[in-house]
Amino acid sequence: MARRALTTTAAAFTATAALLLTACGGGGDDSSDDFKGADKGASSPSASPSGSASTDVGRPDVSLPKDLDVVFDFEKPSDQDSAAALDDAANYIRALNHGITKQDPGDSAFQFYSSGQASRYAHSRIKEYVDGGWTLTGKDRYYQAETSPDDESEKVKTVSVTFCEDQSRVYGKEVTSEKVHRTKESLASFQKFTVLMASVKGNPVWRAQRVTVEGKAEECRG
Repeated sequence: MARRALTTTAAAFTATAALLLTACGGGGDDSSDDFKGADKGASSPSASPSGSASTDVGRPDVSLPKDLDVVFDFEKPSDQDSAAALDDAANYIRALNHGITKQDPGDSAFQFYSSGQASRYAHSRIKEYVDGGWTLTGKDRYYQAETSPDDESEKVKTVSVTFCEDQSRVYGKEVTSEKVHRTKESLASFQKFTVLMASVKGNPVWRAQRVTVEGKAEECRG
């Protein structure tokens, strides 16, 4: 099974995310539930990840194997909160990939950088790879990031982050045999993410609360 074959399930994940968002009220009555994990740390903190300016909040290790290069071609926003939210949106993606390469659906890294529906999405995504006996190799690129400050309450700030993914050069690799399944670039290689990031005021960590993924994103191609 190639990377492409795995990511053809993106539509299913998006549908699931949409259902979860509907069930959650789309940011309505359940907002307090989504933010319950926003001020919690990881159970096993270690080295700080790349892309993170803070080193004193017990950030987990999100390092990846040498054969997997996850690249973020993001321009840093001038707004401090937007910049911090974008940094930790990248860390959420790193953490998701960390869980896949570690073959651990319960990995503490994605739990540190997410809660609510975004945490469930990461768990499901990692579990799909683990159950299928797959990991990742190659170059996974994220780009065209945009940020938009969202609602702000007395205790919590939110920023909506969108970005594209080009996965044409990242492939599925069988864990047991280490056989790499290469695929050709197509429209299915491009996805668009929308991630709602939140931070409890006074805490430098931003955590993903909700994520939707648009597969075959024409606007991300080219």
